[in-house]
Amino acid sequence: MVTMTRRSMLRGAAGLSLAPIGSTPLLAAAAGPAAPGAAPSPAKDVTRTLARYVVGARYDDLPPDVRKEGVRTFLNWVGVAIGGSHHQTVDVAVAALAPFSGPPQAGLLGRTERFDIMNAAFLNGVASHIFDYDDTHLKTIIHPAGPVASAILALAETTPVTGRDFLNALVLGVETECRIGNAVYPNHYDVGWHITGTTGVFGSAVAAGKLLGLDERQMVWAIGLAASQPVGLRESFGSMNKSFNPGRAASNGLFAAILAARNFTSSNEMLEAKRGWANTISTKQDYAEITEGLGQRFESALNTYKPFACGIVMHPAIDAAIQLRNEHRLTADQIQAVEIRVHPLVLELTGKQTPREGLEGKFSIYHAVAVALVEGGGGEKQFSDRAVRDPVIVELRGRVVPTVDAAVKPEQVDMTIVLKDGRRLHKYIEHAIGSLEVPMSDHDLEGKFTDLAEGVLPARQARHVIELCWELEGLSNVAEIAAAGVAV
Repeated sequence: MVTMTRRSMLRGAAGLSLAPIGSTPLLAAAAGPAAPGAAPSPAKDVTRTLARYVVGARYDDLPPDVRKEGVRTFLNWVGVAIGGSHHQTVDVAVAALAPFSGPPQAGLLGRTERFDIMNAAFLNGVASHIFDYDDTHLKTIIHPAGPVASAILALAETTPVTGRDFLNALVLGVETECRIGNAVYPNHYDVGWHITGTTGVFGSAVAAGKLLGLDERQMVWAIGLAASQPVGLRESFGSMNKSFNPGRAASNGLFAAILAARNFTSSNEMLEAKRGWANTISTKQDYAEITEGLGQRFESALNTYKPFACGIVMHPAIDAAIQLRNEHRLTADQIQAVEIRVHPLVLELTGKQTPREGLEGKFSIYHAVAVALVEGGGGEKQFSDRAVRDPVIVELRGRVVPTVDAAVKPEQVDMTIVLKDGRRLHKYIEHAIGSLEVPMSDHDLEGKFTDLAEGVLPARQARHVIELCWELEGLSNVAEIAAAGVAV
């Protein structure tokens, strides 16, 4: 619960006034799996169980490892938001929205402009996803921080929020969207929904609602209003529209929480009802994933961070290509062919053979492997317009030969590079760098942040922002990070 001045926040953010919230015990799981051979029982109290948990959850209840991962999640998000802040996509969005923005309540990381909190949440969400370099919950391919952190950092600029309250809200938001994602993945994703947008709105609504001090009834409504705003289709991948999805999820969730705080009502069963969210947009509904083990197991502790600025399914191939390149000091003119065995999802998601722009390159396994072999990296520079049009890279990607093999898991790749002198170089990746098994270290995250901030913030300023992020739990006002991260 927020210890800052809740009434002050509500007046500053939305002119609200709410009664304090009492502590509420957690409910048991609302809906578990049916007995073998039995017809599934109608789900009950899924939305309310989740709301009750969120309202009662305290910072002191978070295990140390969950807190630490929450801080790492936030550090990574700030870095990618700063790094993406001057991409053409953000420039276009800023120019389009500036004439219609309300009061300048919140800043944009890496930029000088200020917007109302709804537009600031949207724009920071877009910036944090445009490089496809953000965090990933590997079980669902959700990028959790963008919708949640974008919403609550904007909200935190309206009145002081302590680092402890902010971190608690961030973790609860990430936990919510990932649990809801677990309940419907992969069916929901397979049909074409961009799951970061469709579940991210729940995360931002819950996190913002926590900071606004919603009671259980209002939190149910916030979740319900979020359910009415699913956003994002996979057809958008490779265009500016993809980053629109987490940005809109951020602002939509904030919108839902502010309305709920003023007692704008919704159904009490928007997640589980026959014509509710899960039954409407997925053929799979595992409600136990939402309700079981709340406060005991944390999906937010399973977050991972990308070492490469592209779709996660290409990371094993990039990892393999860089290792082979470095081990054998390869150059493009030595390579006859690059044979890779991949999971079917790789070509489904990243099968663009002739990307013309950097954003398309992020969804081209052909480009990803070629650029990794030529340049030895997979950062944002390797997925720029310049890189996808480089003649050496373009020529080499024509020699990348992927083969779908259902026996290969999504996190694996089997790569063989055939050289013109007849040698065959082999590399099998079980788990790529950045996975739970081979995680990025704190030092790796700092290096990634520094690279992203280069050219956007002076080195000393970037270092200061990194230090503030590490000190998140001890801050008396999280807006200090927002102020430190804007361009000067």
